[in-house]
Amino acid sequence: MNNNQKNHVILCEEDFRMLKQFAENFSGTNVNEMSLSYELNRAIVVENDELPAKSIRLNSQVTVKELVTNKVMEFSIVMPAYADIRQKKISVLTPMGAALIGLCEGETVEWKMPAGLKRFKVLDVIQSAV
Repeated sequence: MNNNQKNHVILCEEDFRMLKQFAENFSGTNVNEMSLSYELNRAIVVENDELPAKSIRLNSQVTVKELVTNKVMEFSIVMPAYADIRQKKISVLTPMGAALIGLCEGETVEWKMPAGLKRFKVLDVIQSAV
């Protein structure tokens, strides 16, 4: 779960509707589903053409840096059915996917993971043509 509430979560209407419908199909008992629901509940929803260019949305290719280790990672955030770690596609239901969706390039996010508190900076966001 995103513990850094100073970041605004900005979602376009299209992604918000898709994610909200997906989240409503679950009972909310899974921690990852609750993380996504938390982010959706605090999201600012804008029209599709008003979404800032460097915002993370579904199918965005994202480059992040873990701030303690300086490890840089690249992946796309996708719906769970399309997740495939070999293709560098992570589900929006993963802790990282839920925490990053709706953030913008340059923002920093932190959240608790099994290995402890993690802090990441969004270095780059490339929107998919899909």
